[in-house]
Amino acid sequence: MKRRDFLKVASLAASALPFARTPGAAAPIRRDLRKAIMYQTVSLQGTVLEKFQAVKDAGFAGVEPMSHMSQSEVLDALRATGLQAASVCCSTHRKSPASDPSAAVRETGRKGLEQALHDAKAYGANSVLFVPAVVNKDVSYDAAYKRSQDEIRKLIPLAGELGVKIAIENVWNYFLMSPLEAVRYIDEFQSPAIGWHLDVGNVITFGWPEQWIRILNKRILKLHIKEYSREKASKTGPSSGFDARFLEGDNNWPEIMKALDEVGYHGWGIAEQRGGDSREGLKDLSERMDRIFSS
Repeated sequence: MKRRDFLKVASLAASALPFARTPGAAAPIRRDLRKAIMYQTVSLQGTVLEKFQAVKDAGFAGVEPMSHMSQSEVLDALRATGLQAASVCCSTHRKSPASDPSAAVRETGRKGLEQALHDAKAYGANSVLFVPAVVNKDVSYDAAYKRSQDEIRKLIPLAGELGVKIAIENVWNYFLMSPLEAVRYIDEFQSPAIGWHLDVGNVITFGWPEQWIRILNKRILKLHIKEYSREKASKTGPSSGFDARFLEGDNNWPEIMKALDEVGYHGWGIAEQRGGDSREGLKDLSERMDRIFSS
């Protein structure tokens, strides 16, 4: 074979190889992270099926339904689209928190979590996102800590029976505001049925997501992928920080991905991000998540 022909064949062979690269170039990043989106953030008009189909068409593999939806409607939409339930978000935990001074309110909240666990089992999800407590002028921090743990413990047997874990989420509720305390809170249950649902955007006002990841480590069951801009927050108020688009805020995504690699996290990354009000917006969210996951 002539040298010219040999080089042509070699070039074609190299181009056919997956992830072919020149010597010395960095290996392409391949992470076992799957894209999903929180159903509550999909605000375009339509039925559950139509919204699920828009999510699927945008490139997502999963969705996080809210609890207390019509199980039959959600199941039909999952089957029709091929989406998977990445998680279920309990829809009653803010209105009826497990930390409330009223026993009746706590019971309502506990029953809400119980329904969420059953919904997750029906959809094939293995965890429920649950906000455990709200601290305010009427609910002291220590009381919220004890009450919420007491209520959650009552449902550990059911969670074990169903094979669905209770994943505690960090939100702006003046509770569990450091990763060290989050670890303590989880570990005190002494149960594999309790873990953490880490929202990387909610952390930024008082910490750094990569630090939370390394400290929580294997306790992390699911991730909410969310952006936040300190600059926007300083100009127009704390909640406006969430107006930042993916990759345009203060998350250090390469460092966050590095921390996830270090702790061996794999599974769902669930978008809880503004922008899901149109098919174009969903597509943009999906594409930006691809860039985040490969950073």
